[in-house]
Amino acid sequence: MIIGAGMAGLTAANRLVQAASNECFDLVVVEAGYRIGGRIHTSEFGGDRVELGATWIHGIGGSPVYKIAEQIGSLESEKPWERMDGFPEDPIVKVEGGVTVDSSIVQSVSHFYKTLMDVAQAKPLPDSRETQIARDAVELAPRNDNGELSIGAFVRQGLKSFWADQENDPEPAYSSNGNSFTANRKLLEEGVFSIHENTERTYTSADSLLDLDFEAEKEYREFPDEQITIAKGYLTVLKSLASVLPAGTIQFGKKVEKIEWTDAGETYSESPVHLQFEDGSIMDADHVIITVSLGVLKAGTAQGSVKGKPPALFYPPLPSCKFGTTQSEETKHKVPWWMRKTISFCPIYRSSHVLLGWFAGEEALELERLSDEEIIKGVSDTLTSLGVRDANVTDGEVAEAEKINGVFRHVLRSRWGFDPLFRGSYSYVAVGSSGKDIDRLAEPLPKRATSQQAHSILPLQLLFAGEATHRTHYSTTHGAHFSGLREANRLLQHYGWTNLEQL
Repeated sequence: MIIGAGMAGLTAANRLVQAASNECFDLVVVEAGYRIGGRIHTSEFGGDRVELGATWIHGIGGSPVYKIAEQIGSLESEKPWERMDGFPEDPIVKVEGGVTVDSSIVQSVSHFYKTLMDVAQAKPLPDSRETQIARDAVELAPRNDNGELSIGAFVRQGLKSFWADQENDPEPAYSSNGNSFTANRKLLEEGVFSIHENTERTYTSADSLLDLDFEAEKEYREFPDEQITIAKGYLTVLKSLASVLPAGTIQFGKKVEKIEWTDAGETYSESPVHLQFEDGSIMDADHVIITVSLGVLKAGTAQGSVKGKPPALFYPPLPSCKFGTTQSEETKHKVPWWMRKTISFCPIYRSSHVLLGWFAGEEALELERLSDEEIIKGVSDTLTSLGVRDANVTDGEVAEAEKINGVFRHVLRSRWGFDPLFRGSYSYVAVGSSGKDIDRLAEPLPKRATSQQAHSILPLQLLFAGEATHRTHYSTTHGAHFSGLREANRLLQHYGWTNLEQL
């Protein structure tokens, strides 16, 4: 049995069906919702195809997702699609009030921030003054009481060291678009630096870079070459994986309420895993590949029913190793707090009427709580503050603060945080955790039985897959894909199927 019809679950199911005969596995995929895809959700909005979940193929060199999309012809479409023209070149950075930040500041800070992250990820770098400053920051950055270093503490120390190195430089006055102003260069540099920090938050889904473990960053791996979106939609990859499954393999609306498995010291009669579903039905299985998100896994490990939390999902309980824009102090503008850390707002492609923004952490959760009207007002007020207005409205028609009002009419947002089937977007390695914790999360249960127990304990009752279980590619769809293959291959090898591809 496989729990979850997302990337990991459907990859595992596809692998089992393709590699083994129907006689080898009596396979069923149970999905709590009523669609396939999990955190991949291609939808329609404003006449355009949009992605409410996974969007990018992060590096086409070696990506299994790219390979599938290419094979099924999903990389080209007659219809425009999200971010078909890639990332904007030379983005404009503005402060509140609408003045553009000098490009030399943006380029200088951006280059140094990239150097910092290259050092954090242990990438080879040429010797330079910036490289040395970044390397020194590793030693100078403050650590917590356990001696652990966060990405947030490291990059902030890097910025302090960068300023110390530049302290003898004069603080210039800048002029942009005819608006002259004198400003503290550090304030502008910190604002640009914060943009990159907030971009990093959206890459990792963390509320703060202070939550991210510095050492674990070195283990994360990226595929080379360009990053692209899928022209016909990410969901086409999932549909391709599911297309080989026999009719009826996927059962929708099957929310698991309890999983009983056989721990060491116990015996089983027929199937050692017993599952109870919210609709009252029950199923037994020899092996269950669990692909639920880390948020759901953590929420389901509570000991008994606690007010505001779901009851324990597993019995006996799982081992504990399974969880394991710029601004000033005062502003006269009306930019809401949840808008201040978004990294950009831009059309999903050049001529689209759909505007895309990325949010992470507490800001993302706040977006899930707000009404559509509150979001529209917040976005409108922010763009007005930055000097953006509807090009069709003249200065003499309405007051400045109202020029952009009415431009936005509808809102579509993801709701991964409060959705009980997901409880979050994707995983990161928190300070104090490591790749070893990810490996432990991926370990099957029960653990290897002793020779005396072998006759009564069936191995591989519970197997764990999903992006959060892949040590070097967590947080990605290709990481979920690899994990599904890993667990399917584990079962195939257990039953004597050899010559399987190695991951």
